[in-house]
Amino acid sequence: MQSSKTLSLVRTITTFTSKCTSIVSPTTCLRLDSYCDTDPQLSTYSQNRTVDGLIKSGNLNSAHHLFDEMPLRDVVTYNLLISGHGKYGQAKRALLLYNEMVSYGIKESASTFSSVLSICTDAGFCIEGTQVHCRVVSLGFGSNLFIGSSLVGLYMRMRLDVNALKLFDELPERNLPTWNLMLRGFCELGRSDELLRLYAKMKLDGVDPNELSFCYLFNGCSNAMFVNEGKQLHCHVIKLGWMDTGVFLANALVDFYSACGSLTDATKLFEAIPVSDVISWNSVVLVYAKHGLVFDALELFSRMQLWGKRPAIRSLVGFLNLSSRTSDISFGKQIHCCVLKMGFDHASVHVQSALTDMYGKCNEIESSVAVFKTVPERSLECCNSLMTSLLHCGVIEDVVETFGFMVDEGLGFDEVALSSTLKALSMSDFTNLDSCRSLHCCAVKSGFEYDVAVSCSLIDAYSRCGHVELSQKVFEKLHSPNEISFTSIINGYARNGMGREGLDMLGAMIQKGLTPDKVTFLCVLNGCNHSGMVKEGQMVFNSMKSVYGIDPDQRHYSCMVDLLGRAGLLKEAEELLQQTPGKGDCAMWSSLLRSCMVHGNEILGRRVAKSLMDLEPNDFAVYLQVSNFYADLGEYERSMQIREIASARKMTRESGHSLIKLNSSHQN
Repeated sequence: MQSSKTLSLVRTITTFTSKCTSIVSPTTCLRLDSYCDTDPQLSTYSQNRTVDGLIKSGNLNSAHHLFDEMPLRDVVTYNLLISGHGKYGQAKRALLLYNEMVSYGIKESASTFSSVLSICTDAGFCIEGTQVHCRVVSLGFGSNLFIGSSLVGLYMRMRLDVNALKLFDELPERNLPTWNLMLRGFCELGRSDELLRLYAKMKLDGVDPNELSFCYLFNGCSNAMFVNEGKQLHCHVIKLGWMDTGVFLANALVDFYSACGSLTDATKLFEAIPVSDVISWNSVVLVYAKHGLVFDALELFSRMQLWGKRPAIRSLVGFLNLSSRTSDISFGKQIHCCVLKMGFDHASVHVQSALTDMYGKCNEIESSVAVFKTVPERSLECCNSLMTSLLHCGVIEDVVETFGFMVDEGLGFDEVALSSTLKALSMSDFTNLDSCRSLHCCAVKSGFEYDVAVSCSLIDAYSRCGHVELSQKVFEKLHSPNEISFTSIINGYARNGMGREGLDMLGAMIQKGLTPDKVTFLCVLNGCNHSGMVKEGQMVFNSMKSVYGIDPDQRHYSCMVDLLGRAGLLKEAEELLQQTPGKGDCAMWSSLLRSCMVHGNEILGRRVAKSLMDLEPNDFAVYLQVSNFYADLGEYERSMQIREIASARKMTRESGHSLIKLNSSHQN
């Protein structure tokens, strides 16, 4: 039965085949046969899918090998390989593939340009990126939103924000990712003011920000310390309901308040975040350290590690900076041990720089230099830390040598390096006008001429060389001088005996709406002292407390005692000295004794001489001054007794020296 059914089926198939053969012509048979042949385009499509799969699985070499064996490649093939090489960090190879694609006459697609421009942006290939931009324009892709966004990112990376903004304005459509791209660019450039203006424009265009937008905005406010603007943004975040859903945004707010030093707000927001979602441990540790709350910072530092969170570099840098500010070498060394255990000693230039600075500020310059020598690759930041450490410890000549090393090694220099070198020259015995002018030229050529720190250091250096007119020119070129700038020029006038000019500059500073501080008043008083301006000095001294609420310290009292003593107002000088906190120091009593000798006040001089010897019984200079005082009175026996006492105690004094410049050579 089964065999009869099988035979019947075979007959049916045979009959159907014979009928089809009679109907179909030979030409049609050939066409059907050719359908079985391999279509090159179908083969390319299949191989492209294989290439894509290999790239996604991380087998870039296998994908490239298959690419080399393909008989036919299209724009999709090249797009896959270009984006794949870009994804795995092989930017140069990706651009070579793009060049090969163009040379073979394969026209780019929008995806091609987006990939190539992104690769140029990430790798910093600025010249190549602008060349691709030219090709974008020539092929008519200028109005494409995705390509336009990539071009905006490229020019932001090149720090050409004007060009980027122009391209952004020319886009036919601006969606949220494009706005975020611009926000990120201005944030990375540190243009916080422009960042906020762009945000206002974004709201006017009716584009609602998302969590990422606010993260960029808060980052920009953190960098510029825009506290009020940041608080306004915080209100906007609450109104839009992002506080309940935005984990990254909540942490960004903690970072913002921490950076602005708002300890209370940062702590409140930090405690409101579930522990599992906290990524701002390091920010709060940093703000505690900035406020000197060592125990709170360390407690949080320990809790963070208990929750399995690895401390970030900025927490350790915050602790090291705290050690630098407090000169707590013991705490600094403990943090150094923590750095070594966590493997940050060679992994971060910021940690190495902070360690160099910490040892220098704690006056252990040998350890500071030792840390610097272990740095695997010298950087500008580490060299700056070494320079400021050397300057703090008074190793002046090495500061200048370090600056030369930075230039010779091609590291370049910034405003910190220039300012430190100028300060070192000012403090050096070998400072001269030529050296100051050379560094001034460096500042002009490198664009740091109008930097406040560099300008103030130039003002100080020129005034120490006796060229206060050059200091004045530097000051006058400043676009918006601040309190520090005014204080520097006032100090320059005071150093050169131009008290009247310093007093006038104080008036100009107050008229500008700036408030003088203790240092400013000290410089003005020094100028009055060197110029013999007693009434003006008294007026300035009295206004410190009555007008500005500043309590004078020993330096201000010392300056006034010297001013009154030089003017012969010895009684007033003594009364003021008695009012000084701590009843004055050796320098103040010595100044008053010198005035007594000049003006021949024997009675007061004897009292001052006794007080001075009681105050500094082991200072040879004090004994010598008192001995000279009695010699001037004609009491030679008493004078010799005092010298013999000093000799018996084996007191010595350092020999002084002076240095002047004659015909480009130094003469002692």
